[in-house]
Formats: sequence, structure tokens, C-alpha cells
Amino acid sequence: MSRIAKAPIELPSGVEIDIKGNEVKVKGPKGNLELRLHPGVSVEKQESRYAVKPATAADTPMAGTFRSLINNMVLGVSDGFEKKLSLVGVGYRAQSQGKTLNLALGYSHPIEYQAPDGITIEVPSQTEIVVKGCDKQKVGQVASEIRAFRPPEPYKGKGVRYSDERVVRKEAKKA
Repeated sequence: MSRIAKAPIELPSGVEIDIKGNEVKVKGPKGNLELRLHPGVSVEKQESRYAVKPATAADTPMAGTFRSLINNMVLGVSDGFEKKLSLVGVGYRAQSQGKTLNLALGYSHPIEYQAPDGITIEVPSQTEIVVKGCDKQKVGQVASEIRAFRPPEPYKGKGVRYSDERVVRKEAKKA
């Protein structure tokens, strides 16, 4: 069995898991998440922990995948996830108005991005954006969509980038 699937899922205080058939629901202080299990995978309670078991040896990789998904759900409803983006470029600005993110990225028009349910977008400064939520996949997707409006370009490094992203700069043409 895979090493990831063997590890039990620990529950922090304030988090509950409800398993009915092939539905897993996780409740916590930051929200509620649901997941439909693969037919070849089952979740069993062992004392205060949960274990993901494959039905056959062929379902072992799927058990590791679902163990990671359920563990990310548990971490999301207890602590939450966040992605930080930074704007690099003259005149590049971000502003938050409720669930709408207004971006000025050097185009002739402003860009308005509507945050989906379960996601909050904070703008601590004009050149920083913080995307927060309890669903890890949704947080990453929203951050990726914001970055796609103006990805960093290799010559001057201007654009929207993840705060820990390193942009490899190219040398300009020589005359």
C-alpha cells in the first residue's frame, strides 16, 4: 500500500467528519466541505483517527489520492488556505470592493474579477493580493485566474506573480 494512504488522518479540535455511503462531509470553524469517494476506496474510523482503505490492490494509488484530498479538507476547515500574489509594474494596482477585485494592469480598461463563493480576496497594499478560503483547489484556481490576466513577462518581469515565484529574466536583443 502507498505510504500516503497508510498515514491516518488526524482531526484537530472543532472538526467533524461525517461519512455516509460514498459521501464524506467535513465540518469545521472555517466552513463545510463535501467529497464523493471513488468506488474502490473506503474511509474507516479507528479510535480518534480516520484511515483510507483500498478495496483491491489496484485501488491503492486512488486511496493515497483520496487520503490527501480528505486531509486537505480537514486542514482547510480548521486553518484555511491562502495564496499571495504581487503586482510588479509601473501603474499596476489592485483594489478590493466587497467580493469584487478591481485591477489596473496596463490595459486600456480596468479589470473586474468577481470572487466565487467561499473565497475572500484581501488587498493589504496596492501591489499585494491575498486569496483565502477553506477549499485548497478553489484558492489555487482563483489565484491562477487572477495571475492569467497579466502573467509575468521574461524581459522586464512585469505582471502578476505568486509572491514566492521566481521569474527568470531574459537578456534583451543586442544591436
